[in-house]
Amino acid sequence: MTLKIKNEWFIDDKGRSVLLRGVNLGGSSKVPVKPNGATHIKTDFNNHRDVSFVGRPFPINEAAEHYKRLKYWGFNCLRFIITWEAIEHEGPKQYDNGYLDYIEEILKIAESYGFFVFIDPHQDVWSRMSGGDGAPGWIFEKVGLDFTKFDAAEAAFVMQYRYDPKDPKKYPSMYWVNNALRFANGHMWTLFFGGRDFAPSCKIDGINVQDYLQNHYFEAIKQVAQRVKDNQNVIGFDTLNEPEQGWIEKSVDGSSEDYSQELGYKFTPIDAMLTASGFSRAIGYNEIKRFGIKETRKDELNPEKISVWLEGYEDLWRKEGIWGLDDNGGPIILKNDYFIRVKGKKIDFYRDYLSPFITKYTEAIRSVIPDSIIFFEGPSERMMKEDKFNFIVPKNAVNAAHWYDVATLGKKQAMLKGNFDRRTGKIVVGKKNIQKMFISQLKTIKDVAKSIQGGIPTLIGEFGLPYDLNKKEAYGKYKTEPETAWDSHINALTMYYNALDANLLHSFQWNYTADNNNVWGDLWNLEDLSIFSKDQQIDPADINSGGRAINGFCRPHFIRCADIPLKMEFDIEEGTFSFDFDGNPSINAPSILYIPKIQYPKGFDIIISEGEIEKREDEQLVYIKSKTEGIHTIKIVKKA
Repeated sequence: MTLKIKNEWFIDDKGRSVLLRGVNLGGSSKVPVKPNGATHIKTDFNNHRDVSFVGRPFPINEAAEHYKRLKYWGFNCLRFIITWEAIEHEGPKQYDNGYLDYIEEILKIAESYGFFVFIDPHQDVWSRMSGGDGAPGWIFEKVGLDFTKFDAAEAAFVMQYRYDPKDPKKYPSMYWVNNALRFANGHMWTLFFGGRDFAPSCKIDGINVQDYLQNHYFEAIKQVAQRVKDNQNVIGFDTLNEPEQGWIEKSVDGSSEDYSQELGYKFTPIDAMLTASGFSRAIGYNEIKRFGIKETRKDELNPEKISVWLEGYEDLWRKEGIWGLDDNGGPIILKNDYFIRVKGKKIDFYRDYLSPFITKYTEAIRSVIPDSIIFFEGPSERMMKEDKFNFIVPKNAVNAAHWYDVATLGKKQAMLKGNFDRRTGKIVVGKKNIQKMFISQLKTIKDVAKSIQGGIPTLIGEFGLPYDLNKKEAYGKYKTEPETAWDSHINALTMYYNALDANLLHSFQWNYTADNNNVWGDLWNLEDLSIFSKDQQIDPADINSGGRAINGFCRPHFIRCADIPLKMEFDIEEGTFSFDFDGNPSINAPSILYIPKIQYPKGFDIIISEGEIEKREDEQLVYIKSKTEGIHTIKIVKKA
C-alpha cells in the first residue's frame, strides 16, 4: 500500500502529508455499455441479466488519452466507479469475469500513471430499475416485486419510461432525487439494513433478507478486491455510495420528519407503501420558489391502482402488521413507530445498522487486502446538516462524505448572489456570505471525523456543478467567446475550491465522463456534471481541448508536504497562491506543489521563508526542500 493514515492526513513512504485532489471516474459507469443503458433510451429492463459494463469508464485503448489529461490537470487520485450490477447482473453468484478482467487491466494502467485509486461501489436510489443505479435487477424478483410496475404505481420515477423526446422540457431536472422517498428505495434499503428487525418474515432461500442482500453485496465486491489486491496504488474501497436509511428511524405517517425542504412529491412511508400496494393517494408537491421551497399542489397518484407485488406475494408491510384495513376497507396505520423502536428500545440508524454493516464490509474486504483503507459514508443530506453521529468504524478508515451546492444543482444557475442554506432553511444573500456558508458546511462535515478514533481524515468524495447551466448557454459560446463562455462555472468552482482549501480537505469532483455529450450529458438522468466532453473537443492534439471551465478546477495546490499543512489559499483574480506548513527537516524528501500553466501562462515567481527551490515547469511542479523546523511560508506570484 502506497499511503497510510496518520491522524487527519494520508502519509506517503517518506513521511510526507499527501493531499488527494481527485475526480470521480466516471458518470456513465452507472449504466451498461451493451445494450446501451443511457437512461433516455426506453426499455422495460427485460434484458437486465444480459448486460455488459466492459468499457466503463472508457475502452482500454482510450485509457492513455484520458489518464494523461487528468494527470495534466493536477489530479492525483481517482474515485473509481463500479456497480454491484456490473459484477453480478446475470444472477446470484454468477460473476461477470469479462468485466472483472477489464477492471484489473484498466487499473493497472492507472497505476502506471501514478494515480492513487479508491474503488466506489456506486448506487443511487438502489438500482437502475428504480430510477438510479447500483443493485442488479434479479434482487427485486427475490423479494417479490415487479419492477416493470414501479413507474406506473409511482413506486419509482424512471426516466426510461417517462422521458418524451418530443417534449423534453416536460421532464423535470434532477427529479431522480425524489425517488429517495418513494417505495422502491424505502423498501429495499429498509430490508438491506434492517431486515432482521423489521421484516423477520421475509426470507430468501431460508435466509433473512438482510443477511441475504448484504452477503451477496460483500461477495460481489470481494471479486473486485481479488483482482486488484496486488495493485499498490489501489489504496482502498468505499463502503457504499450515499447509503439510504429507508424508513429506519421514521414514523410510518411521516410525522417524525420535516418534508418542507424536499423537492417533488412528499411521500411519507405510508404513502409509499400504499401507492405501491395498489391504493391511490393525494400527495403534496414541493417546488423551488423565489424565497424557498413551497408546496404548490396536491395530486392523486396511482389512480389506476396498480400494485408492484408479484403474483403469489402479499404486501410485506401489511403482513408484518404495520398497516391494515378498517371496517370500510380503507387502509389504516396499526404500528406508527414500527421503524423507530425495536423491542421497546429507540433505535439509532448509525449505531445499530450502518456501523455493523461497515464493520462486516471491512472484514470482507480485508480478508482479501488486509491493509485496505475503508472510506465510509452516511446519508449525504444528514452528513451536511449534522456534526455528531454514533458511528462505530474500524481503524484505518476515512470519513468520505459528499457535499453539493444544492441551489445551483437544482436551479441549474450559478447561485452566487443568493443561495439557500439547507441546514437552516434560510436564504443567504451576497457572495461573501455564500462563501462563508460553503466553508461552514464543509467544516461541519470535517468535524464529524474529529470525534472518531481521535481524529481521522475527511475526504469530500463528491462535489461539483452542472455544466449545462443557464439552458446550456456555454455550449453555444465556447467556440466564439472562449474567454467568457465558462465564467459562471469558473466562479462557482472557484468558490467551492476556496472552501475546500480553507478546510484543507481532500476532494473529488463529480465527475469525468469520457463519453459525455451536450445532448444527453453523462448519459444518466440528464445529469451533465462532467469536466470533459468530446463535444467541446475542438483540437484532439491539445490536451486541454474538451475541458470545461478548466480554470475553475485546475488551480495550484500542494501535493506532498514535508510534515503538517497549516493553510492554503489561491486568489484567482490576483494569481497569488499561499501555502503555510510546519516543516520537519528530518523528512528526507521535498514538499511538492502543483502550479498549472493555465493559471500562470507567463510564468511565476516564488517567495519562500526558507528552503531550496526546484522548478519542473514541464511537469507543472515545484519542489521545495526545507532545512529548518517551524512554520514555513510559500507564496507564488503571477508574472505580468
